[in-house]
Amino acid sequence: MEAALRPCSLVPARLPTTPFEKPILHLPFNSMPTSIFRPIRQCSARSRVSTAVSSTVSTEPINPVEPDVQNHSQEEKFNWLLQWYPVMPVCDLDKRIPLAKKVIGLDVVVWWDRNENAWKVFDDMCPHRLAPLSEGRIDQWGRLQCVYHGWCFNGSGDCKFIPQAPPDGPPFHTFKKACVSVYPTTVQNDIVWFWPNTDPRYEDIITKKQPPYIPELDDPSYAKVIGNRDIPYGYEILIENLMDPGHLPYAHYGIVIKADREGGKPMEMKLEKLDHSGFIGKQEGDTGKFIAPCVFYVPDQFSMDITNGSASSAETKKLFHSCLLWMMSQEAQRRMLLVFICIPVSPGYSRLIWAFPRNFGVWIDRLVPRWTFHLVTNLIIDSDLYLLHASEHKIMDIGPSNWLKACFVPTKSDAFVVGFRKWLNEYAGSEVNWPTKLSSSLPPTPPREQLLDRYWSHVVNCSSCRVAIKGLNALEIVLQVVSVAAIGILAATKQSLMSVSARTAMVSMAVLCFAASRWLSHFIYKNFHFHDYNHALR
Repeated sequence: MEAALRPCSLVPARLPTTPFEKPILHLPFNSMPTSIFRPIRQCSARSRVSTAVSSTVSTEPINPVEPDVQNHSQEEKFNWLLQWYPVMPVCDLDKRIPLAKKVIGLDVVVWWDRNENAWKVFDDMCPHRLAPLSEGRIDQWGRLQCVYHGWCFNGSGDCKFIPQAPPDGPPFHTFKKACVSVYPTTVQNDIVWFWPNTDPRYEDIITKKQPPYIPELDDPSYAKVIGNRDIPYGYEILIENLMDPGHLPYAHYGIVIKADREGGKPMEMKLEKLDHSGFIGKQEGDTGKFIAPCVFYVPDQFSMDITNGSASSAETKKLFHSCLLWMMSQEAQRRMLLVFICIPVSPGYSRLIWAFPRNFGVWIDRLVPRWTFHLVTNLIIDSDLYLLHASEHKIMDIGPSNWLKACFVPTKSDAFVVGFRKWLNEYAGSEVNWPTKLSSSLPPTPPREQLLDRYWSHVVNCSSCRVAIKGLNALEIVLQVVSVAAIGILAATKQSLMSVSARTAMVSMAVLCFAASRWLSHFIYKNFHFHDYNHALR
């Protein structure tokens, strides 16, 4: 009984036994090749093995980019459970509402603890009857309350109140089993990150290892467009697609690059360093970097070339995009970075957080709302989404570890993709090491409208788009009301009391408002719900 009455403490993880006893891995990039941007700050440690990799053209049915990799010690293997993982951008979180997220197979809830002025990430499960805490609320004392039976928890995971417990009875709320598992949490670059283990020895992990830090995202001289979206294909497919510039003129024809359908060209890409923490590579003279497991960034050299293209699509003629292209053409010294943070969610699902910091045209972000930038970003994601979803199923059929044998990648433009697959096979066990019991089989392919859905994959998770769709829906209703009201006034007013010109104006207003409401309805559906993409007809 005495043991049961011990006060709450940090609850150990309920994860399966894994080799957590290994030393904490630090990213080994002590220095970085000269680039147009400053290096990412990271905890550094000496790398024992570093392999130079380059891509060459070959007609042989083998992988020419594949480097020689020596046998690696256990310390050099990548441990999926000893890493920081991003949850959500702070700008898309609501301090009033707990939010459920799945990250690397774990169901978590992120909420704002106003007593500690900090974001918290808990196991999304009440210890009482295992109800999701994300369906609960934050009470008047700033505690996370389970909506099922009202149990309340503070920011340390301690149970502070059990309504059903008699006040003069045993202090059940102090029992160890009444506590919620709490994950170490931090905010970096305005993104909430968490460490996927609740073992007490990782409580101060932030003092030993930090998430990747990108200075441009915190630099006040840079503007940044940040967003997130849930993706219906796996982490491996997502990140390697973002490392592949060769598909841009084709999969994203008319959206990203103003080029004809044969706009592809040879590209100079090579890896300069590959080890258990990721790789560094050169892309057309600029430096790109993959920091395992989530972060990939590269200079936006492709947008620099847009102004030299031919006809544009309608999407690229939007005001903000035109301003962006004009500003980029004015000074070559101005810089823009493409930052992609790819999050493993579960087999067949991933999440993308993107940020595009730039040190020019900062005023554009003050005038143009964030959701308008997301219209183009979502169109880009949708334009190759089905391709990648189908490709993942084929890769699963042959086995992820056989990717390098099954795929013929002879050109230098595939160097980063091959480098990622080499890292995955040689250091990370060929696939994500899910800490929970998840089926490795992929979910079946849903109908196209569900696969390309934007509302549940993005809009509900984006604070800017939520406000936009609410306002646009209200405007649509106002236009309809005005149209009906105008017709009603015409019908109720005697013809002798209203001049012909007034009646004509009233009819014109009714027609225009009705037409505008129909156009707006189509715009809302196409940009916030579902936008199909047919490559053959573009």
